[in-house]
Amino acid sequence: MKTPMNTRTIGKTGVEVTEVAFGCASIGNLYRKVTDADAEAVLQTAWDAGIRYFDTAPHYGRGLSETRLGRFLKGRDRDSFALSSKLGRVLSPSPEPIAEADSYIEPLPNLMSYDYSGDGIRESFEQACGRLGVTRLDIAYVHDIGAYTHGEAANAGHMDAFFGSGYEALVKLKEAGKIGAFGLGVNECQVCLDVMDHGPIDVILLAGRLTLLDRSAEEALVPRCREAGTSLVLGGVFNSGILATGPVEGATYDYGPAPKEVLDRVAELQRDAEALGMPLATAALQFALGHPATASVLLGTSKASSLTRNLDALKAPVPAGTEALFA
Repeated sequence: MKTPMNTRTIGKTGVEVTEVAFGCASIGNLYRKVTDADAEAVLQTAWDAGIRYFDTAPHYGRGLSETRLGRFLKGRDRDSFALSSKLGRVLSPSPEPIAEADSYIEPLPNLMSYDYSGDGIRESFEQACGRLGVTRLDIAYVHDIGAYTHGEAANAGHMDAFFGSGYEALVKLKEAGKIGAFGLGVNECQVCLDVMDHGPIDVILLAGRLTLLDRSAEEALVPRCREAGTSLVLGGVFNSGILATGPVEGATYDYGPAPKEVLDRVAELQRDAEALGMPLATAALQFALGHPATASVLLGTSKASSLTRNLDALKAPVPAGTEALFA
């Protein structure tokens, strides 16, 4: 496919994203070192497949992912793609090289601090744009705010900072045309509901909570988003691995070893999917893309072959009877 794929609109904004997005965590050297050439190759594979929505973050290799993505997009018509990055982490130069940080191998030599205040939102926005080589973001996500990342006690101060001035900074950036839409990039549902109580948001990048395995977002968040006109971009559709590998020894769920109850549930899902003639990973991908709440599904890898395999799975015919598996 050499032309852009189907697009969907984010919230009540004019921002259009392709129904499949490329997530750039892996090209920030997540878990393993990736060469510039391999990063370029997987980005080119995404582009050639018609993907025109790219998501990154300062967290991904302490700016390495943004730098590589900016290099790839340089010279392309800025209106031909949608770009998102994440705010709330501010980077500063490190006096020494860094071998590993937060599971990223040989990140850029930057120190990181959290700042969800208005000043932190504005500074992280300007930094992200600088590394990406752009003057605006189509979507700005407030990254990893919530108890999942910080714990209840530590997060109280972050939420105070965000509600005190960070949220208003996003509103002003949008009014100024520097961002087209804003919302949250998180791994949990409750913080989304808390922020929506404070004020409207256009979009949520939700990782791992609306998947074939974990559908916890359907209880309260999906209805709230439908009511408010807030879009959902789905990340972590394999729940950090287990829906891709199946319930094998060493399978990972939620970034750690999968507990027995999860292994058992995935084994059941795998049996049901294979009975329909569909691999488990294909079922996971098609569940995410086909969910009525989904604006876009994020695929992230550093390998062009893996991206091609997942794109092929998304285009595979959906077997009769799949509705029962997805119900």
